[in-house]
Amino acid sequence: MTLQIIWFVLIGVLFAGYALFDGFDLGVGMLHPFLAKNDEEKRVIRTSIGPVWDGNEVWLLTAGGAMFAAFPPVYATVFSGFYLALMLVLFSLIFRAVSFEFRHHDPAWASLWDGAFFVGSALPSLLFGVAAGNIIRGIPLDKAGEFTGDFFTLLNPFSLVMGVLGLTMFLVQGSAWLAVKTGGDLHGRAVATRGLMQKVFAGVVVLATIATYALVPRAFSAVVGNVLGIVFVVLLLVALVWGFVAAKGGRDLHAWYAASLSAVALVGMWAVSIFPAMVPAINDEALSLTIYNSSSSQLTLTVMLIIAAIGVPIVLFYTALVYKVFHGKVQLGGEGY
Repeated sequence: MTLQIIWFVLIGVLFAGYALFDGFDLGVGMLHPFLAKNDEEKRVIRTSIGPVWDGNEVWLLTAGGAMFAAFPPVYATVFSGFYLALMLVLFSLIFRAVSFEFRHHDPAWASLWDGAFFVGSALPSLLFGVAAGNIIRGIPLDKAGEFTGDFFTLLNPFSLVMGVLGLTMFLVQGSAWLAVKTGGDLHGRAVATRGLMQKVFAGVVVLATIATYALVPRAFSAVVGNVLGIVFVVLLLVALVWGFVAAKGGRDLHAWYAASLSAVALVGMWAVSIFPAMVPAINDEALSLTIYNSSSSQLTLTVMLIIAAIGVPIVLFYTALVYKVFHGKVQLGGEGY
């Protein structure tokens, strides 16, 4: 296995980590104004992700940094070509963080901060899926590897379907998380929402599969014609069935595990569908940016791999510790979110 393949896998793991961890708290942010009936329930919802939400976003920052160091032309093309979309995501996440912190200390503007928390969660959830859809579909590139379209080029039917797929996936994760962390009437509403979103998500998975087969047959063939792709497909099906069975049996934690597994499986299918390209060119396959024609030097990849071998276990240990310390139902008391 070459260093380029190793770094492709590692970056995929980082994006999967982001979908796994930040996915549920984005889902919680979208559900916040609808599930809670009063300020106390809103505080319960915010507290359920309070200790973990900012750490969850580190996965996205690390993935971007790793892409910059390992595949700089890919980073340059994606961040320049998707500039407006990425700025929308960035500002949404900034306002989301601000609203999260200000909501408790500025009750006079509570409605504004609640709205910012919702928009700051919903917009990135949709745009992440749209971005992933465009990478699967391919984008127009010139001979210098630069994006030749505009913002509206990215809003094509296939990518919008992928955006809805990502949105519904996060809503399943968010409602499953709230079912684990809350009690009383709020728990009942979270469970009902989880059941509804599981059905919607399953339907969107079918729609996305049909859209991929019809509109991007290259990606469809890459997944079903690859052993690893089949593994991820099976994992997704297992996650869907597991989620329904766990929810029916009242096993909230297992339902959240299943929702998390579905996120990892979808990221895995996304990676398999484009490999060895990182940015496929829709106008000419020869112009695609691949792990081979856009990677850094062997020395850079080697040094980064050593740093990752040291840093990633530390991050995983810290993440596991945080979730262990703050496990169980939310118990309100004193000052906080």
